[in-house]
Amino acid sequence: MVLYIKYMVGLRCKMMVKLELKELRLQYVIVDIGTIEILESISPRQLLQLKEKLLDNGMEVLDTHNAKLLEKIIEAIIDVIHFSEKLPAGNFEEYISERVGADLAAISGLFNEVKCMTIKQFINANKIEKVKELLLYNHDTIKEIAAKLNYPSVAYLKAEFKKTTGLSLTFFKRLKKKKGALPQAPATGE
Repeated sequence: MVLYIKYMVGLRCKMMVKLELKELRLQYVIVDIGTIEILESISPRQLLQLKEKLLDNGMEVLDTHNAKLLEKIIEAIIDVIHFSEKLPAGNFEEYISERVGADLAAISGLFNEVKCMTIKQFINANKIEKVKELLLYNHDTIKEIAAKLNYPSVAYLKAEFKKTTGLSLTFFKRLKKKKGALPQAPATGE
């Protein structure tokens, strides 16, 4: 069971959530800021106790509707960036809003409260991960990658990559060559 936690913003919060989960004797994985996965079924009583303890510490478990909406937002972003041939033209955030069928201001606020980042930051982080994947496993040029991911220019892509990873695209490509035998992505149709 995945639970989304509002206002779970840092290491102190993660440590407190872990402590509360241990006290309730629940097996868990903390996946990310604002997200925990409980590896077993949780009783209504345990869930209520967890909600109360988190609330006492300034955090809140999302209700089912908002949790499902957040999952839809994340899935839509990942699906479009990682599994589509072409990204939508125009405002990506508005596209996601239309795709999940919710107001942009509402989903932006919800996303920010839980993930402690904006939807735009999450989109950018996923686009950079896609850039890394394309650099490692495809033979696309940087210009082709920039076009595929709707970057306005190669220079803009290079700047975003450097800002996000701390590495230049050139340095990252050299790492690929140095490693030589990086695992290859499986061929399609296997």
